[in-house]
Amino acid sequence: MTSQVSSPAEQADGTVVGEQRKAAGAKDVRRLDRVIIRFAGDSGDGMQLTGDRFTSETASFGNDLSTLPNFPAEIRAPAGTLPGVSSFQLHFADHDILTPGDAPNVLVAMNPAALKANVGDLPRGAEIIVNTDEFTKRAMQKVGYAASPLEDGSLDGYSLHPVPLTTLTVEALKDFDLSRKEAERSKNMFALGLLSWMYHRPTEGTEKFLKTKFAKKPDIAAANIAAFRAGWNFGETTEDFAVSYEVAPAATAFPVGTYRNISGNLALSYGLVAASRQADLPLFLGSYPITPASDILHELSKHKNFGVRTFQAEDEIAGIGAALGAAFGGSLAVTTTSGPGVALKSETIGLAVSLELPLLVIDIQRGGPSTGLPTKTEQADLLQAMYGRNGEAPVPVVAPRTPADCFDAALEAARIALTYRTPVMLLSDGYLANGSEPWRIPEVDELPDLRVQFTQGPNHTLEDGTEVFWPYKRDPQTLARPWAIPGTPGLEHRIGGIEKQDGSGNISYDPANHDFMVRIRQAKIDGIDVPELEVDDPHGARTLVLGWGSTYGPITAAVRRLRTAGEAVAQAHLRHLNPFPANLGTVLGRYDKVVIPEMNLGQLATLIRAKYLVDAHSYNQVNGMPFKAEQLATALKEAIDG
Repeated sequence: MTSQVSSPAEQADGTVVGEQRKAAGAKDVRRLDRVIIRFAGDSGDGMQLTGDRFTSETASFGNDLSTLPNFPAEIRAPAGTLPGVSSFQLHFADHDILTPGDAPNVLVAMNPAALKANVGDLPRGAEIIVNTDEFTKRAMQKVGYAASPLEDGSLDGYSLHPVPLTTLTVEALKDFDLSRKEAERSKNMFALGLLSWMYHRPTEGTEKFLKTKFAKKPDIAAANIAAFRAGWNFGETTEDFAVSYEVAPAATAFPVGTYRNISGNLALSYGLVAASRQADLPLFLGSYPITPASDILHELSKHKNFGVRTFQAEDEIAGIGAALGAAFGGSLAVTTTSGPGVALKSETIGLAVSLELPLLVIDIQRGGPSTGLPTKTEQADLLQAMYGRNGEAPVPVVAPRTPADCFDAALEAARIALTYRTPVMLLSDGYLANGSEPWRIPEVDELPDLRVQFTQGPNHTLEDGTEVFWPYKRDPQTLARPWAIPGTPGLEHRIGGIEKQDGSGNISYDPANHDFMVRIRQAKIDGIDVPELEVDDPHGARTLVLGWGSTYGPITAAVRRLRTAGEAVAQAHLRHLNPFPANLGTVLGRYDKVVIPEMNLGQLATLIRAKYLVDAHSYNQVNGMPFKAEQLATALKEAIDG
């Protein structure tokens, strides 16, 4: 994604500026620079599929975009209730954008619960499309509506479009051999067709998708396509929708290249496959399914043709144990989980530290503690990643900043693990994992060379002249120990969690040796080569906003708003959290104020204050949702003025 200043048409208060035109004999068409749409309904209404299809067509059209899926933890939450509402928000534009948007311009509400759960987020004047068929007395009472909000004047400040989506869908499918219940399931495709007409989205891709998805049920495929087309035709012919909208492709927002829409978990999966190919090593994933990390297991299981082996273990401990065994055997080894799983894996991560073997531990963070909020986002596992093991067990920590950046973060984590023979923690989160954005597909020659040399013979000579293999004899540059594949003649050596003697790897309880080994393992991590921190400070600001992980988009959007309003503010974002970039202390010392927004209670701020003795100010949120740009801009303005 590019980092240019937002379009002048994008106002600080989030309003949309456009121009209206009308073709002869056609409905009015209004040109907009950006739109935020939210689809909302029961978790069984297909809102995630609807949003995903609209997103795919928007990506193929060439808009920049950012998405925010939001759904309950239950497989099938109680129908018609507020906790059961599932939504999908999409922000798309003709210029570079960074967040899914603060407030929707359009809400598609499939029932009263969806309306009540989301109407508070809408700005005045927003469009609301409601499925009137679901606004029965019982359904409204279930969510606390004493009278119909469609008739009591409570929605007078919005542009309301009452549409009997269910009735229209059933009528469109009356010639199909479907029960009413089966026909009603296609109402999300009717809504998708209507929105596709409103915003001039391509239709061919969705129809092809439906044919493929229901290839074994051609009647269901045909019914969904018919509902989709009926929705489009309804928009074209009804008098209730007098205006449609155009959002031009973001022609200047991206460098030249081939792009596709990608989610964070898919980008991570592709990054892992690319890393294994660049390292010329088989990829092994040992994993236990857990939200929101399971998609990586699902995706990697499809790629056996690239030498990928996936193992769905019986529990978290077995998953990482198998992965560590694969690392010992010479694979690029990965285990994926979320916060609760990291807690269970902590002993084996400590074993990997002691064995000094490359292992990628991918933590897709979610709301905690314990089971917490499985489908909501949080970035509260940083201190667990840093210190959540017994003894002195340092582990490098890497964090991607956007969904597409998850690809590069996977390659970087693999580079560190393979070069320095260490487990590496990669901290993504639910916001990145499920969100999506355009991604430029890299050329193969742009990817790093990650090949490693396995030890093939003795590497040490004893005093009597005997040549032997010492498993803990270190590379003087990286302090990494040699990687010897089991079964290589003459390279037999011990492994295990008990302390090893420097060099020989024999079991050792010697106090001086233990002190040395603890310090050398720490020195290896401290000496990892990471890029210096880049600072965006065009105006010589006195306040620095420092972030990590998925806060990048909201922070950058907030900083843009402040600069547009004439404020001088600097921004820097950390990818490497252990070790920190070598110049971080110098950067922090240049500013009078350092503000650190985090989706936790101040974990990075704690690390910064402890290491650099900087009076860093925290701005924290732990409500399971990402920051809003306007919210952050207000908080940062107060920090600048305070």
